[in-house]
Amino acid sequence: MTLLKDEKGETLLPKIRDAAGQKGTGKWTCFASLEYGIPVTLIGMFVMDLFRGSEAVFARCLSALKDERVRASKEGIVSIQELPQSDVDPSTLIKDKKEFIKAIQQALYASKIASYAQGFMLLAEASKQFGWNLNYGAIALMWRGGCIIRSRFLGDIKKAFDSNPNLANLLLDNFFKDAVAKAHKAWRTVVSVAVLLEIPVPALSTALAFFDGYKRETLPANLIQTTPPPLLSLIHVMIQAQRDYFGAHTYELTAAPGKWHHTNWTGKGGRVTSNAYQA
Repeated sequence: MTLLKDEKGETLLPKIRDAAGQKGTGKWTCFASLEYGIPVTLIGMFVMDLFRGSEAVFARCLSALKDERVRASKEGIVSIQELPQSDVDPSTLIKDKKEFIKAIQQALYASKIASYAQGFMLLAEASKQFGWNLNYGAIALMWRGGCIIRSRFLGDIKKAFDSNPNLANLLLDNFFKDAVAKAHKAWRTVVSVAVLLEIPVPALSTALAFFDGYKRETLPANLIQTTPPPLLSLIHVMIQAQRDYFGAHTYELTAAPGKWHHTNWTGKGGRVTSNAYQA
């Protein structure tokens, strides 16, 4: 694809404008994920239309702002030309180009697995709410038979659900657990290098953030992942209290889960609270 020529015999790819349009599938999926409280966060542009999440939609929205991006890069407050030049030398980060390409392949593979996992989470929640009793293994093979979604591991997805029809998440299946375990170091390396080189990789980074969040018993709420467990729990408690402090979002007590409380933290705000719902 990178070497394809146009009618003038010139390489086509550099002439394609980096401004995407919307077909609607990504937005529909986002609406469904919000409705059913499932974190379908991935960009999915390298996986499938069906499971494109909010990152996909937002990435395409950003892509569509081509004229604004051109202006911002040249004269805006975020002008690359006006920012201090990075001291990072790519050659110090990528010492072996062939090995780094392999790492990118592993990062992509792991991200695809996370994307499929999210998609089947959404299907499972919809099936539960509507009483559909979906056959997830059959769905995987149906895509292979007549859809643009024809990933090689669709057969492995079927095997996973055949082995355990009540599988909560593909990331809990042995095949996919092993695959991600083998890929996760390369995955982290690629995302880290991209950040240091100021290259946006929303698919890979969002997939990794979802994976790291999914495998934690206690979420750090965007604070440092290495926080010791006792302090981590305290941080989570503090965040719930802060949400009630600034937005009257209410909180639950450990002794009475399911019952929502509000505290007038400043003595000036009264007892007004915002509505809460279970996502």
